[in-house]
Amino acid sequence: MKIDSHQHFWQYDPQRHSWITDDMAIIRKDFLPQNLRMVFEQNGIDGCVAVQADQTLSETNFLLDLAKANDFIKGIVGWIDLRSEKIEDLLYEYHQQHLIKGWRHIVQGEADHNFLLRKDFVNGISSLEKYNYTYDILVLPHQLGATLEFVKQFPNQKFVIDHMAKPYIKNGYFEGWAVLMKEIAKHENVYCKCSGMVTEADYKSWKPEQLKPYFKLILDSFGVDRVMYGSDWPVCLVAGSYSKVKDVITDFIKTLSSTEQKAIMGLNAVNFYNL
Repeated sequence: MKIDSHQHFWQYDPQRHSWITDDMAIIRKDFLPQNLRMVFEQNGIDGCVAVQADQTLSETNFLLDLAKANDFIKGIVGWIDLRSEKIEDLLYEYHQQHLIKGWRHIVQGEADHNFLLRKDFVNGISSLEKYNYTYDILVLPHQLGATLEFVKQFPNQKFVIDHMAKPYIKNGYFEGWAVLMKEIAKHENVYCKCSGMVTEADYKSWKPEQLKPYFKLILDSFGVDRVMYGSDWPVCLVAGSYSKVKDVITDFIKTLSSTEQKAIMGLNAVNFYNL
């Protein structure tokens, strides 16, 4: 089964989606399941994990409704206020909804570099394991030091790093990111999504060769059993078509065994998210 482990849906709103800048104007419109279903059919993708793009409970409920109505959406990663004093009650309530596989906070947008280590946030994370929830870590390279300290605190919590922690591919920066990613990868409960690479490079002029060192570092560090394919559709469309983005990954892994390729292209996501 081929699973896209990371994509989004939204009904475009200029205020809610203000992060979509002028150079990303191509995605200033609605993206809904009917738009993605055809893309998946053309690319041989069997299903996906839909990930939150807005930090509201209404976003979580929006994705949940879409998943209930579209069987190719195998699970969702929603948003919940993990800092809430009522986090236990909220998690218990949502636990009845089996299509919710985990949660994410847009930590990359937080001014505090050590946001992941805040006491109230850590308290919320400590409640996830009992419900078998996953947590998607969305950070930038300058937040990887805190990420390393964060994952050390939860050796049994299932984590996945989104978009390889967004290395600065456009600028060619590698070493600082690589050192910390290798350290984080030593924690076997942490997975990594090979997604978002094309949008960390130059949208208009990126080449697969620019991406290879970053992908190789991730594959060497995390191994074939903890790496997942993700498209980051529709965000990826600012830098290329869905097929072009998928082909980058499939070309990278074509020398691996068929079993290893199947793991990266879907089975790891199935196992991690319990799809």
